[in-house]
Amino acid sequence: MPRLQHSLRVTGQLTSRVLRRETAVSLAFGALALSASACGDKQDDRGTTPFPTSIGAPDSTAVPAPAGSRTPSLLARNDGALLLSWTEPLVDSSYAIRLATYRDGRWDSTRTVSSGRPYFVNWADFPSVTQLGNGQLAAHWLEREGSSSYAYGVRVVQSSDDGRSWNAPVTPHTDGLLVEHGFVSLWPQGPNQLGLAWLDGRKSAIPDSAREMTVRTAVVRPDGSLSREAVLDARACDCCQTASAMTSTGRVVVYRDRSDKDIRDIAIVRELVSGWSPPALVHADDWHYEGCPVNGPSVAASGQNVAVAWFTAAHDTSRVLLARSVDGGLTFDPPVRIDDGDPLGRVSVVLDSNGQPIVAWLEQRTPVVSELLLRRVAGTSPGDARRVSRTSGGRQSGFPRLARIGDTLYAAWTTMSPRPQVQLVRLSLSPDAP
Repeated sequence: MPRLQHSLRVTGQLTSRVLRRETAVSLAFGALALSASACGDKQDDRGTTPFPTSIGAPDSTAVPAPAGSRTPSLLARNDGALLLSWTEPLVDSSYAIRLATYRDGRWDSTRTVSSGRPYFVNWADFPSVTQLGNGQLAAHWLEREGSSSYAYGVRVVQSSDDGRSWNAPVTPHTDGLLVEHGFVSLWPQGPNQLGLAWLDGRKSAIPDSAREMTVRTAVVRPDGSLSREAVLDARACDCCQTASAMTSTGRVVVYRDRSDKDIRDIAIVRELVSGWSPPALVHADDWHYEGCPVNGPSVAASGQNVAVAWFTAAHDTSRVLLARSVDGGLTFDPPVRIDDGDPLGRVSVVLDSNGQPIVAWLEQRTPVVSELLLRRVAGTSPGDARRVSRTSGGRQSGFPRLARIGDTLYAAWTTMSPRPQVQLVRLSLSPDAP
């Protein structure tokens, strides 16, 4: 199984444009015009009701995350508030994972999820927080195990007092091996259980094996015990994010697959009454790449409506694509191209109140400057791109995240000048958005 650092150095089949980009941007982690693929007017192609595709101008919102903060994660809470979590360095060179909630125009007090542990701090594989059905919070992070650079495991914790205190960490993988475990998706499983999926490298410990990364899942009960452990895919891309969403008929998990010929397209598994479905491709991009692009998919769902956004550089063309399903992820329409022509990817997707997808991604503008862009898609018709901010195209800028509460969209990302710091904006999704 290729290691993350090695995979990022592999240039394989990427275009010369991508090669120039990778050598131009910074590869350190701190101390560590649209061309649509289908035509149509600006309305939902499954009906006659027109939907807005515009997005209001960004309104900057001060955040409690200090200078040096990075790796933001957003959660639209059950009560209509917004939860922001981030990683920040401490004076002793260790790290802390913090969170705060934005409600009625103000932030509450910052709480600490965890601090001072032997974290595996990574620009692309970062902590997150979710909310269980009973309102309790759950969080995850990665922690080093052993002396190897790529021996680390997942830790999950839960809080019954809105993040003021947390229970003892639980490790959801039971192999006990000093290998890679990461790129976690968390979700509420019923009223008081936590579901998760992750990339699991236990095969790499088998002598003379193919060293394949797997996608696994488990459920953590309130007492910390595990249930429903399963392998979702026995061979997946080594270091791309997983993502998950809930449909009216069950949960879906999306990730970047890896065929025996190193085709690295986006796959989906669906939760059925009988268990998890076999993996299926969202779309056959046919991206052959002898390394990991570290550029995973994002998914959002409402009822049977599922939207998946992802980056590909198949056939020497870098693109951000969006595909939609109306049957819970069983089948997908042909994808629509979202980008402006030179994307870095790093996508995030949410649905608006009409079920229309809104996609965020980074677009390369110069060898060292990129822009965070947004587009809303009605049917097969992407709206105009909304520029949110300029940022770096290097790894330190990380992955933007989106969350929607009512007709307000929130976007979080990391700026790099003069120091890394988490930023947040609000944008209106109402039909008369300016």
